[in-house]
Amino acid sequence: MSRVARHTVIGAAAATALLGAAACGPGGDSSSGPAEKITQLDYYADEQGSQAWQRILDTCADRTGIAIERQTVPTDQMLPKILNEARSRALPDLVFLDNPTLQQVASTGALTPLTDYGIPTDGYYDSILRAGTYDGEIYGLAPGVNNLALIYNETMLAEAGIEPPTTWRELADAAGRLSGDGRYGLAFSAIPSEEGTWQFLPFFWSNGADLSALDSDAAVEALEYVTGLVSSGAASESVLTWNQNDVADQFVAGNAAMMINGSWNLARLDEEGPEYGVVPIPAPDASTDPVVALGGEVGAIPATGAGSQEAAAQVLSCVLSEDNMIEWGGSHAYVPSRTGAAEAFVENNPAMGPFVEQVATARSRTAELGEHYPKVSQELSGALQAALTGEASAREALRAAQEQAGTS
Repeated sequence: MSRVARHTVIGAAAATALLGAAACGPGGDSSSGPAEKITQLDYYADEQGSQAWQRILDTCADRTGIAIERQTVPTDQMLPKILNEARSRALPDLVFLDNPTLQQVASTGALTPLTDYGIPTDGYYDSILRAGTYDGEIYGLAPGVNNLALIYNETMLAEAGIEPPTTWRELADAAGRLSGDGRYGLAFSAIPSEEGTWQFLPFFWSNGADLSALDSDAAVEALEYVTGLVSSGAASESVLTWNQNDVADQFVAGNAAMMINGSWNLARLDEEGPEYGVVPIPAPDASTDPVVALGGEVGAIPATGAGSQEAAAQVLSCVLSEDNMIEWGGSHAYVPSRTGAAEAFVENNPAMGPFVEQVATARSRTAELGEHYPKVSQELSGALQAALTGEASAREALRAAQEQAGTS
């Protein structure tokens, strides 16, 4: 469907006829002005995140005069719910979904381009715009993003006379020297899911590998490096079963001197300790910038009726205001999506500096493959498991993954 045709479908009262009898979901209408109330869906189920998000929504309800009926589901139920409701055209008026799933949902035709509402896209990091783009149109924008960095125990490194590592060689050396007596130098997650892929991608991408060629020499080298950390004893074999919360538990308990983890852990570390520092994820060499995967949620507006869409656009514009980006970043340890807001944010949140720094070179997980990414991610995490368990060599595991993914 062309942009003009999509705009007509979105803006006209005849949208229900084109999109199906159920095109107007909860709150849908065909009025000439914005609706007075919208429904909104997110997966911020944890207490801290939920309260922080509710404050943003309350602010935007006050500013716009639009009532917001919030719906929350667990993270693992979000995509199935959205895809099911997209098929029946019964989506809420405004959804905040994990950015790697945006293209998959947009491909159903259930979402509307945000530029149709005049929502500005200037000032955003390019990587964030790409995360919300499908078929040349921007369908999602994020108030903030997260990523992974290397978090280290300051005391342990200082006692060992080790500087925070910046390259692969330095990381392997530091992790090896810091291991022993029941402690591992490095902890990370390599579970067979998107979480494991997400943690491996900084090594994969930083070494120049491409998701369309999982068995390239660059990809094999990256996987051999990660498996070498485990086989050398610098990291525990338990990385195969640790999720990111488990990794944080190991670090807090003093069982790991360093960990690869996200900014959302900083509040816990500030409360529970230990004293910590943060640096970007080490790159293959000093001349290479780390390329991490973007995390976080994008706001999208489904086709639910002209009045509801107009109201949802007003609320989303409010959520995307720079002051709300900074508020969300401070309360949830996210990097504001606009460069100006991020620069202002980091002045008062210095521990977030490495996370902010990495956004400039970060990559959307779906930038290369769009809605085909989930299949490739599944195969890549399987290859990671196969190599770490010794079931296959790194090259064999990645060759099998490439054959199953079928992206070449």
